[in-house]
Amino acid sequence: MSAFEDADTEETVTCLQVTVYHPSQQQSGTFQLIRFHHREKLPSSEVVKFGRNSNTCRYTFQDKQVSRVQFALQLFKKLDGSVLSFEIKNMSKKTSLLVDNTELGYLNKMDLPHKCMVRFGDYQLLMEKEDGESLDVFETQFLLSPRSLLQEKHWPPGRPVPEYGGYLSCCPPSTSPTETDESES
Repeated sequence: MSAFEDADTEETVTCLQVTVYHPSQQQSGTFQLIRFHHREKLPSSEVVKFGRNSNTCRYTFQDKQVSRVQFALQLFKKLDGSVLSFEIKNMSKKTSLLVDNTELGYLNKMDLPHKCMVRFGDYQLLMEKEDGESLDVFETQFLLSPRSLLQEKHWPPGRPVPEYGGYLSCCPPSTSPTETDESES
């Protein structure tokens, strides 16, 4: 038998691809501390934090509107499953986190879908999970989108973004005038 035949089979690794967008990303340098187009290998026991505090967060946003720790991702294996899953927890007391159209308040958490849009303030993060076999490590990879992910991916119309109260929608607003009575609400 050759050494090639005796070699261990290499395990595939779960990868979370995160495509990010912010309207002022070019001017503000919001994402300057994130390495794009690079796969980073992390231990599966690590809680991955996102926010503006570089001492506690693995991925930092250079923006005072972002909480010190905005949200956290943690890996887990379902009781009857064989692959790793992520849960996402909102760590911000000031801003709700939208995962697709589910609003998470402070310390609320949920399983992260295989593909979902995570939003807070003007931030849009498209998260896509690629399953792997390894239970010891996982990888992250960041991509920068030049335009709004809501428009680019034709995401369904969203609920109001809590910080600003505006509606995000992939559809243009109606151009036909509507009349309302001031007493109606």
